[in-house]
Amino acid sequence: MNNNEHDVVVYLVDDEFAVRDSLSLLIESAWFPVKSFESAESFLDHYDPAQAGCLLLDVRMPSMSGLELQDELLRRNISIPIIFISGHAGIPDSAKAFRTGAVDFLEKPFDNKILMERIKEAIKKDVDIRKELTQQREIVTRLDNLTTREQEVMSLIVRGLSNKDAARKMDISPRTVEVHRARIMEKMQAASLADLMIMAKHCKNIL
Repeated sequence: MNNNEHDVVVYLVDDEFAVRDSLSLLIESAWFPVKSFESAESFLDHYDPAQAGCLLLDVRMPSMSGLELQDELLRRNISIPIIFISGHAGIPDSAKAFRTGAVDFLEKPFDNKILMERIKEAIKKDVDIRKELTQQREIVTRLDNLTTREQEVMSLIVRGLSNKDAARKMDISPRTVEVHRARIMEKMQAASLADLMIMAKHCKNIL
């Protein structure tokens, strides 16, 4: 994966300088930029939600622990993929981390190759999720450009109704449905009914 292509970053939070230094060198050797922080509070002060990437997070730290930071991110509705690292965490810690969405939990000392594989997987997950969310926002914007009547017609045709059936249900002529349908396809930038049905899945809370 080319980090320039996706403009990604690996956030590293660990209270030990030696750990931050060694892991930063390792991650940068794979051409991923790193932003490291000695505390959870410092990370929260500098985190950019618009930046794709992942979070490499120590479990036990002074003040705010890694698990507490995970809870705070959830409270703020921030869903960055988290890989926990720990030298002395028990099963309860790892279980809680996974329950609240961690993508992995590695115990020190860990295999650097495995760590890098997990980082690449986490970044890909974040990039894919962001792409999907961007597509959803674009589709919702197009839907908002439809008139109320066009939204009603779209709602019926994506459910499989023919022009005649939709016309009968709406008490309008099939020709009027055809006109609305053509405008819907143009405004939604859909090449086919199949495309329109896929788009509708992203707007199921609206249609």
